[in-house]
Amino acid sequence: MLAGLRHSLHLARVGYVLMREGVFALVPPERVPGPLRPAFWLARLFARRDAGNRGARIAAATTRLGPSYVKTGQFFATRPDIVGFEIARDLSQLQDRMPPFAQEVAEKAVSAALGAPLASVFAEFGPPVAAASIAQVHQAVLAGDEAKKVAVKVLRPGIERIFRRDIAAQKYVAQLVERFVPASRRLKPVEVIETLERTVLLEMDLRFEAAALSEMADNVRDDPEFRVPTVDWSHTTRTCLTLEWIDGIKVNDHAALDAAGIDRIALARVAMQSFLRHALRDGFFHADMHPGNLFVLTDGTLVAVDLGIMGRLGPKERRFLAEILYGFITRDYRRIAEVHFEAGYVPPKHAVEDFAQALRAVGERIHGKSAADISMAELLGLLFEITGLFDMATRTELVLLQKTMVVVEGVSRSLDPNFDMWKVAEPVIREWIERHLGPVGRIEGAGREVASLLHAIGQVPDLVERAKTTLARMETEAEAAKPRSNRALVIGIWIIALVHVILLYRTW
Repeated sequence: MLAGLRHSLHLARVGYVLMREGVFALVPPERVPGPLRPAFWLARLFARRDAGNRGARIAAATTRLGPSYVKTGQFFATRPDIVGFEIARDLSQLQDRMPPFAQEVAEKAVSAALGAPLASVFAEFGPPVAAASIAQVHQAVLAGDEAKKVAVKVLRPGIERIFRRDIAAQKYVAQLVERFVPASRRLKPVEVIETLERTVLLEMDLRFEAAALSEMADNVRDDPEFRVPTVDWSHTTRTCLTLEWIDGIKVNDHAALDAAGIDRIALARVAMQSFLRHALRDGFFHADMHPGNLFVLTDGTLVAVDLGIMGRLGPKERRFLAEILYGFITRDYRRIAEVHFEAGYVPPKHAVEDFAQALRAVGERIHGKSAADISMAELLGLLFEITGLFDMATRTELVLLQKTMVVVEGVSRSLDPNFDMWKVAEPVIREWIERHLGPVGRIEGAGREVASLLHAIGQVPDLVERAKTTLARMETEAEAAKPRSNRALVIGIWIIALVHVILLYRTW
């Protein structure tokens, strides 16, 4: 009861801020349920006259509400199924910029995290160079003979407590929505908030970001045009991350790129192909590739920082992505539809032919247009609407991929106004398909299946031995308890053992 009252008071403040900043006015009236329309009409009256455009309103509201709501806004940029594609697109441009906290607070936090006086670790520890919702970054120089310049990322004081308070209120709303709005249950609002909670709690442990940097560094070791900073593990803890300082040009500083002689057209290609290569080849991609997280070295190498949010794709999702994109490139709508059904993303009650026809309505919009008129954002938005009509279940990992692809396309288009997404993507996708779905890939896949089969066969004697031991023990117990029921019990136990063998066989 008290928790509900506390959440209600907190949410009343949230509602007031959203109302004053004019966010409620962004919702189309026809999408507001009838009983709520008078409240939305009143909310429009109380909006500030100078609220600005849609993006400015959202940015102002989330900044006033605090760092956890900035993070929530960025998260919902990955869920156009809930907030709508246009608002999701605005949220994806939400810059994670917050006022920095005091220098002395940061110094005390770093010293406590490293368990040593700051002066014994760093010869210099400068003011913050970037401040976001979860942490802020300082430039520093290591003490001793190294004198190496590093970036030190430190968590905001009390951020975990603030986030847990806010997420509890959001979960309370999600539970009410699921309870009283049955149509919302398909979108799984409670599960969405729980996903946000897990994501941000991981992001607030900077050791996980260090691990992500290390894993991606291993993955891209042989990629000549892309890399990530090196982690200084000896000065990294849960609340403090120390890594190589990157002296580069921000990818959106076009004047500086031109002055340095950087080929922006080539850089646009590198950004998109690197992202696709990480998603398809590695199944591990940077899911927050906005311009503030991308730097360019003087030799044209693209460096990504801030790996707090990462995406993963399993083998099935990678195949799905490759075949979907290649299908649109080659206009094979029937194959795109079949892939959706094979992956189990569209319920079998629908017809493949109908889904293929709907996909054609999406795909044909991009053919016959100039590269400047083709937008991956528009295509994925239309595709999302179509899959919604066909009851396609929400796939968090694919929506995160979609959001990142839209952001990367935006980066590439800003570098090259004539950027052709399909021309740039085709070599990477074709290479993956030839490698994994061609003859070599099929032979390797068959080899893996044979190895799994042999491993499973090797487990059969142990399974049988365990079944025999269990059978003997249970036979003894049954004989002592109910002599007459021995025969039926033995038959039942052998049936259970047989079911175990069948289940093992099915895993082959």
